[in-house]
Amino acid sequence: MKTIPLHQIHVDLGAKIVPFAGFEMPVRYSSDLDEHLAVRNKVGVFDVSHMGEFTVKGPGALELIQKVSANDASVLVDGKVQYSYLPNTQGGVVDDLLVYRIEADDYLLVVNASNIEKDWDWIQQYNTEGVAMENISDQTCLFAVQGPLAVDAIQSLTSIDLGAMTYYTFQIGTFAGVENVIVSATGYTGSGGFEIYVKNKDAEKVWKAIFEAGAPVGIQPIGLGARDTLRLEKGFCLYGNDLNDTRSPLEAGLGWVTKFTKDFVNSEALKKEKEAGIKNKLSAFQMIDRGIPRGHYELCDAEGIKIGEVTSGTQSPTLQKGIGLGMLPIGQSKPGTLIFVKVRDRLLKAEVVKLPFV
Repeated sequence: MKTIPLHQIHVDLGAKIVPFAGFEMPVRYSSDLDEHLAVRNKVGVFDVSHMGEFTVKGPGALELIQKVSANDASVLVDGKVQYSYLPNTQGGVVDDLLVYRIEADDYLLVVNASNIEKDWDWIQQYNTEGVAMENISDQTCLFAVQGPLAVDAIQSLTSIDLGAMTYYTFQIGTFAGVENVIVSATGYTGSGGFEIYVKNKDAEKVWKAIFEAGAPVGIQPIGLGARDTLRLEKGFCLYGNDLNDTRSPLEAGLGWVTKFTKDFVNSEALKKEKEAGIKNKLSAFQMIDRGIPRGHYELCDAEGIKIGEVTSGTQSPTLQKGIGLGMLPIGQSKPGTLIFVKVRDRLLKAEVVKLPFV
């Protein structure tokens, strides 16, 4: 297991440390419920330095990104971020990722921690023109300052006008006295906020500055437990649960970032799949009966016949009821449809709903 650079700080803060994606990571500091509500209502900080970062620079950079990713990166301008995914050749997904355009021929790709090596090897396989790439994952720390009070918490640390930044944009500037920090109006909670990329050597200084500046608004550290409930309330996919190597990205709801105006890996097969019509759909559901849906629980019809399975599920702290995502046949994926979740041989009632839950 790897450790993130500020591992000892999290131990000293009393975090419960668990293995996640090959790293020892803080899962909670107080309770998942307290931390979830802190981000929804105030502000909290996640140390997500386990995430992967690749630079793609120079001649051919855009062409390589266009070849391996499904979204159209040619529409990006300097300072803009794009959500995308890497399709594989079997109809599934290698990973989902963020693409940052720093300037023409200079990009940053942000990938999931569990897939760093896999993604690197996959992209290199298509890098036939020798585009300059560097894996800077081990040199980079990432702090996500999330919640409605994020601007109030950290504006004093930078001259960048954080309140004026729009969703999925970023700026590079001085932050907490450190130069060349990427401050990005992105996040995985749906509560607003920023993601801050710093070099390892500056990480402790920046972390401490964030907590000093945010103390008046009650900023607190947040673990992976709350990160999962926060993202699920917004219906954000998690690779390994809702997306994987075998599940169709179109069935998983990624049609909106699949752009057939260009050629990319497996684009012809995905185009045929779209034209033929998808058979299943990643659908959101909310429990009617008391119970918590968990990953891989069966989804059934009224007769108890399996029609799908839960990909992600939890007890929503905001709604105080069970919520989940699951693959369902198209005919049973319409909001309002009654389905059943099989929990220990009991069939518990649930209803298909529209996203987001919250």
